Amino acid sequence: MTAKLTEFLKSGPPAPRVALLADQRFFVRVVPVAGAATAADVAMQVDLALETLSPFPPAQLYHGYYWVPGADRVLIFASYRKRFSPEQAADWKESELVIPMFAAVLEAPHEPATTLIFPSVDGLTAVYWDNGPVPAAILTRTLAAEATDEERTQARDELLRAAGGSKAVIDLAMTPEIAVSPDEKAFLFRAGEFSAPLSAASATSLDVRDKAELAAYRRARARDVGLWRILTGCAAALVFLAFAELAVIGGRAFWLKTQSIRIEGRNSTVSQVRQANDFANRIEELSNKRLLPIEMVNAIGAKEQRGGIIFTKITSSTANGVYSLQIDAQTPNSADLEVYRLALLKLPAVADATIPKPRVGPGLTTFTLYVTFKPDTIKPDAAKPGNPS
Repeated sequence: MTAKLTEFLKSGPPAPRVALLADQRFFVRVVPVAGAATAADVAMQVDLALETLSPFPPAQLYHGYYWVPGADRVLIFASYRKRFSPEQAADWKESELVIPMFAAVLEAPHEPATTLIFPSVDGLTAVYWDNGPVPAAILTRTLAAEATDEERTQARDELLRAAGGSKAVIDLAMTPEIAVSPDEKAFLFRAGEFSAPLSAASATSLDVRDKAELAAYRRARARDVGLWRILTGCAAALVFLAFAELAVIGGRAFWLKTQSIRIEGRNSTVSQVRQANDFANRIEELSNKRLLPIEMVNAIGAKEQRGGIIFTKITSSTANGVYSLQIDAQTPNSADLEVYRLALLKLPAVADATIPKPRVGPGLTTFTLYVTFKPDTIKPDAAKPGNPS
């Protein structure tokens, strides 16, 4: 997906659609013009020349012309419209440029007295420049599709003799075809290594279609190029956002990994601090607080609380905290256990009382009672005398 998108962005806009018509269907004339003529003067002179040279009125012709400001001649070409079928003309509607094949090379770089020869649809075409930018002649020779190499060589020689004093010859092995131009306002034609640009101003006068229709095609082309630019911009924005998202994700992952490493590096220090703090708290607890086992037993050992329960062993150790008692006891009535435990939980000094896994035997139940007191609720001066057992 990414490779296709990258290729699409690099390819640029598609080449414009151009219809190249057979040169043999057009008659060509070179008409002299005044050197000081303007583009409007030349257009008017072209219309007059067509009315004079053609047996058909200009409205029944597909025609165009080539002229360069300051040139002393204009190249005029035309073809009777009925030489093209309605189906062929319909195919031109989506084309940005409709010209004879020879028009594709009129602005090709060349030296004075140069003839350019290339194969066309029905034979060979020769374009001859003497000493100006406008060709002095456009010559064609019709050849059958099955023509031999000898016949093609003979036709080429005839074109060179007809062209006259050629000092340089450019032979193309193939017909020039439209290519993508670096200048969006111009056209570019290629035939192998040979390339011939064509300016937008020249293309307007070379196009053989009705000029009103041509203007509509130009507007459609501008719209398509605008839409392509918008699409390209959106695609580039999506690619940028995707890379930005990847950069954010990568940066976040790197930051989290860095923080994790820093936290892991401090874990040992934190553990040591906690151990030291626990040890200090334990020392403070043992220094400032002491066990009060007698007072704690007196607080929970009243006869009315115990019922038939008899304490057999009482254990109190600082290892379990100064607020805890472990009592081994027995009773002939197992029901007394829960009653006694609930009675202990109701005492204001007791935080918790548990009897895990009592051992019930025939006529006697033994168990271990764990009692935890609330801090600072058992005082030495609050002890009551008495024998808990």
